[in-house]
Amino acid sequence: MMMRRPVLILLLFILFILEGTVVPWLIPDSWQTRIVPNLVYIVILFVSIYNHRHTALVLGIVFGIMHDIVFYGQIMGTYSFAMGLSAYLMGFIFQAPRAPMPIMMTAIILGSLLLDSTLFGIYKLFQLNHTSYDWALVHHILPDLFVHFVFGLMIYVPLRSQLEKISKLNQKEKAA
Repeated sequence: MMMRRPVLILLLFILFILEGTVVPWLIPDSWQTRIVPNLVYIVILFVSIYNHRHTALVLGIVFGIMHDIVFYGQIMGTYSFAMGLSAYLMGFIFQAPRAPMPIMMTAIILGSLLLDSTLFGIYKLFQLNHTSYDWALVHHILPDLFVHFVFGLMIYVPLRSQLEKISKLNQKEKAA
């Protein structure tokens, strides 16, 4: 287990770097203001479902604050709060060490919707957002949800197998 957790943290950090460097080149120019692919969040959702929701909460808070600092500095803590809370709630609702793909994809859809809706609500509360929820849903939240869903499908098999190995190692350590 000592080798697997650092690999997971390294994967999340690499995805965090890719979100700001490579991914913007892959998105068409007309979609640049509409899509905010949060690849780290999708991996954190996998951790929440297949490993443990408390681990996902901590990872959501840590990588959320990194998002706040590097990408979205209007209000510190919004991404940290939204990522931590939504990952925890998805883990609370769907936690199953051997969850099949439809359950995981449902968790990604609901988690992405919850994350973006929470961020919309916080920005609306502090009057940083002057659009309606309907407009944000069609122009930002649903396109993000689609990107998150596709990314979740792409990483499902390799990430699930790695997280199952981590869970098995955790169970062996508890039994010993």
